[in-house]
Amino acid sequence: MIDLEIRTAVPDDAKAVLAFWEEAAEGTSITDDVAGVTRLIGRDPQALILAESGGTLVGSVIAGYDGWRCSLYRLAVLPSHRRQGVATALLEAAERRFLAVEGRRGDAMVLEANERAQRAWAAAGYRREDHWRRWVKPLPRP
Repeated sequence: MIDLEIRTAVPDDAKAVLAFWEEAAEGTSITDDVAGVTRLIGRDPQALILAESGGTLVGSVIAGYDGWRCSLYRLAVLPSHRRQGVATALLEAAERRFLAVEGRRGDAMVLEANERAQRAWAAAGYRREDHWRRWVKPLPRP
């Protein structure tokens, strides 16, 4: 494992996180803008967990808790830092957060076509539940 600093994001990190996701994350979301990331941090300051190495952002995970469910999104690692323990460290931090709020299960959103991510989640002890499907409806913007 490389030397990592694991910390929660602050609003000033929003632009750097978005640039990081463009390079390291698979796919995009309608909330991928400064306002969306800043809103996440403002609503749940512990949710966006970052990994840095030598001052460089090398990993992220969103560990959201809404009082009911523990949800994981945007586990991403810079390509040059993959397979060096970054994802493991991020998931350990997320799981510690969930245990602290007495969470019972972590649910991860994983793109169907992202086989590398599916292998990573499986290696971390998560399993696929085929009896669930995600249903979405984009909301109109005012």
